[in-house]
Amino acid sequence: MKMFGTAVILAGGKSTRMGFDKQLLKINERRLIDNLRKKLGGQFDEIIVVTNKSEYYLGFSDKITKDIIVGKGPLSGIHAGLTVASSLYVYFVACDMPNINMKYIGYMQREMKNLNIKACVTRFGQWIEPFNAFYSKDMIGDIEKHLLMNQRSVNSLLSKLPVHYIEEAKAREFSPNWDMFLNLNTREDLNDFLKNINNSN
Repeated sequence: MKMFGTAVILAGGKSTRMGFDKQLLKINERRLIDNLRKKLGGQFDEIIVVTNKSEYYLGFSDKITKDIIVGKGPLSGIHAGLTVASSLYVYFVACDMPNINMKYIGYMQREMKNLNIKACVTRFGQWIEPFNAFYSKDMIGDIEKHLLMNQRSVNSLLSKLPVHYIEEAKAREFSPNWDMFLNLNTREDLNDFLKNINNSN
């Protein structure tokens, strides 16, 4: 099995704060998820979209899948993506994260090369950034046990596993303003993001 090769875009979630389904988010008339697929397609052999609305993706060449363990938050999506992925380590990003940093992805892959770990995740003080991260197919059983105990926290699961953490100072060398972890959760977030894009053009 190839060490790297698969990227997963998690397109689930309730989108309650945005007011409409974030899978339909558009940036300059183009669906954000299409931008993500295109960027990731340059670095990964396989793109998987985990979604509860497969009808949004008719005609897509990528693999489309849905949660197997339903209703348990982000870990349900991570579990679904890992289950169908064809590489050992899988890159995960959410469909509302517009700023993919390919250099940082490459850095994480180099860091992981000779380590025996189940995840590579960035730390922000005491918190972790669960996306823009790599998870291993070897975690599938750990996630299932965690969810069966009705525990949903990614952080509490990772605290029990061998994980390579990249500290904030190192990550800021790639993204000084932390925008590679930006989520567009609300209309205000979206408007601010669009304003910044237009100002930089």
